[in-house]
Parts: sequence; C-alpha cells; structure tokens
Amino acid sequence: MGEAMDGDLVRQLAESSLEFDATGADPERNCWLAVHRHVHGVLPSEYDIREVPEELYLAVLEARRALA
Repeated sequence: MGEAMDGDLVRQLAESSLEFDATGADPERNCWLAVHRHVHGVLPSEYDIREVPEELYLAVLEARRALA
C-alpha cells in the first residue's frame, strides 16, 4: 500500500477481527481473516492461498493489540 495507511480503515479492520474470536482467540489469524475479507471480498476457503498486503496486515494487528 504505497500511500499513507488509512487509520480509519485499520481501526475498522482491527475491530472486525474481534468477530472471529468466537472461532478461536488467535489475534494473528483473526486479523488475517479480516484483511483477507477486505482485500478479496470473501473469507478464505480451506485451500485459499491468496496473499494479503503485509503492511496492512501488520498495521491491523498492531491496532488490534492496542484495543486490548
């Protein structure tokens, strides 16, 4: 994401990652799921290997940790 990171988007994705805690309280996994859904429009299937932007994922993970 070459341009400046959108703080509102990062916060929204961090908050939306919390909805996946019901299936496993793993912040890394849940942030990845939220970013994957945002980038690709769907949650990953069992064999989905599409990548997500690392910079966005790491920003969402950091924001998620700040929520706690």
